[in-house]
Amino acid sequence: MNAPMIDIDGLRFHYRDRGLLFDAFSLAIAKGEAWSIIGPSGCGKTTLLYLMAALNRPDAGVIRVGGVPLERPRPRTGLVLQDHGLLPWATVEANTKLGFKIRGFYGPDGRHSPKDTVRDRTTEDALTDHWLSWLGIDHLREKYPADLSRGQRQRAAIARTLVLQPDLLLMDEPFSALDAPIREELQRVMNRFHRETKLTSLTVTHDIEEAVVLGEKILILSDTLNQVPTVIENPHAGDPDLRKSAQFLDQCDRLRRLLEPRNRKGEA
Repeated sequence: MNAPMIDIDGLRFHYRDRGLLFDAFSLAIAKGEAWSIIGPSGCGKTTLLYLMAALNRPDAGVIRVGGVPLERPRPRTGLVLQDHGLLPWATVEANTKLGFKIRGFYGPDGRHSPKDTVRDRTTEDALTDHWLSWLGIDHLREKYPADLSRGQRQRAAIARTLVLQPDLLLMDEPFSALDAPIREELQRVMNRFHRETKLTSLTVTHDIEEAVVLGEKILILSDTLNQVPTVIENPHAGDPDLRKSAQFLDQCDRLRRLLEPRNRKGEA
């Protein structure tokens, strides 16, 4: 069997102002899988994502990405946040190319940019054109963030991440601030993205329907202590007609039951 893309082994983590969030927590995520992470507020969803991005450090245990233990943030890990973080003084095109500029400053040091990085303006322009077009915002490339809707700003943030060709995509509630129709549209965009690229991805969400739409597997976290993962198989994720199906309603109901406090210990 191939080594997992993400291997969490014996994770232990706490914040100083509260008890343990994770203890002896282990989980393997295969290359090419799309996962959703859901659970009550304060359960550690974002914390776990940040641990996988090496923005937090575990108290004990090890997290490996691509077989390599995490010591610092990886240049090939893409991170999309709820707050899109676009530079307000830069156009959509300039924001999208920001990562290229940063990589050019540091060079192929293996820390801030991959060791095999070679700056090529033609390639950078082609990647920018491709993702702005693919995400439907090519006509906005000369606009500034203040001129965009929330959905358009989030598309620009996603484009800024994808042009760098990550091998792992981590998203922290990327659509939660959007109105329902725009949120559902971007969920369809990300379903299509996963079908076409098979990039390993994890999306933190507090929304049950979004978890079912996006995650081929769904990790449910507890607001007490997370030790044995509760993982739900969700084989219909990405189906364009999923929301209209009985399977969708059944899976949403199943998640609601599992998220009730008395039911959070245990279904794998």
